[in-house]
Amino acid sequence: MATARNLLDRNTAHVAESLGVRTQTGPRPPISPVPQLKDLGRRPHRGFGRMAIEQVMPDPDQPRTEFSAEAESGLAESLQTKGQLHPIHVRWSDDAQRWVIISGERRWRAAKRAGLTSVDCFFHEQPLTRSQVLELQLIENLLREDLSPMEVARGIQSLMELNGWTGKQVAQSLRIPESSVSRSLALLKLPSEIQDRIETGEVSARSGYELSRVADDRLQSRLADPAASGTLTHRDIGEAVRKKSERRRPPEAGIRRTFLAEHGWTVTVSSRQAGTYHHLEQALLEVLEEVRLRIASNIRL
Repeated sequence: MATARNLLDRNTAHVAESLGVRTQTGPRPPISPVPQLKDLGRRPHRGFGRMAIEQVMPDPDQPRTEFSAEAESGLAESLQTKGQLHPIHVRWSDDAQRWVIISGERRWRAAKRAGLTSVDCFFHEQPLTRSQVLELQLIENLLREDLSPMEVARGIQSLMELNGWTGKQVAQSLRIPESSVSRSLALLKLPSEIQDRIETGEVSARSGYELSRVADDRLQSRLADPAASGTLTHRDIGEAVRKKSERRRPPEAGIRRTFLAEHGWTVTVSSRQAGTYHHLEQALLEVLEEVRLRIASNIRL
C-alpha cells in the first residue's frame, strides 16, 4: 500500500502539470499556464519552411539579369557564418515541377555557392499571374535597389504591356512617383549603345534621361562620351538641351499657360524664359512630387 501511495503522490504532480496546474512556490496560489511575454502575439505561419535547394529554380522571365559575382561571394560567406537571415519567396510551377523564385535569386545563388543543401522559403501557395509575379519582383528589387536603371525600365514597360496600363497606373501599383516612371521609359528611347552604357553604369540614369530629350541621335552619341567620363554632368546636358531648344524658337518674353481641371480647379504655369511643352511637363512633374511630399507630411493647404 505504501508503495502504491508513493507512486500516486509522485505522479500526481506530473498529471496536474499536464492539466495546467503549476506547483506553488511562494505565497501566490497555483495558476494555469500563461504565455511568456516574448510569446504574446506570436503566431506560426504555414507559408514558411525549408526546401531542398535543387527543388528551387530561378525565374527565366524576371527583370533582373545581372548579378555581381563579388557581392554573391560575400553573401555566400555570410550564409556560411551567420545563416540565412531572409527567406526566398517562391511559387510553384506545374510546368517545371519545381518552386520558381519570385525574389531572392541572389540569396539562392549564394546558398549554392556556399554548399547549402536547403534554403528557407516563403511559399506563395495561390496561383499568380505573370503580371502579379512581375509586380512582386519589381517592388522587391526597387525597395532593395537591386535593379539597374535599364532593368527597371524594361520591367515597367512589360508591366504596362501585360496589363494595358498607363504610366500613372504603373506608378500607383509600384508605389513610385509618376515622374520616375516617365524618366525610366524615356531611357528606352535611347540608341542601344547608350542603353548598354547605362546598363553597365558607365552613364548615369539621370544623364541618360537628359540625353533622351536630345532629338538628334548624333548629338546624343557625342554627349554620351563626356557624360561617361564625368566631364559633363546631367545638369550640363540639360542646359545644352535647353539652349538648343531656344535656338529653334523665336525670341519670346516668356510663357504662361492655364489648364482646366475637374471640379473648378485651374493650373497655371508661367516662366520668364522661353520653353517647350517638354519643359512644362518637367516643371509639372517636379511640382507634383513636391505636392505629394506635402501630403505625406500632413501639411495643410
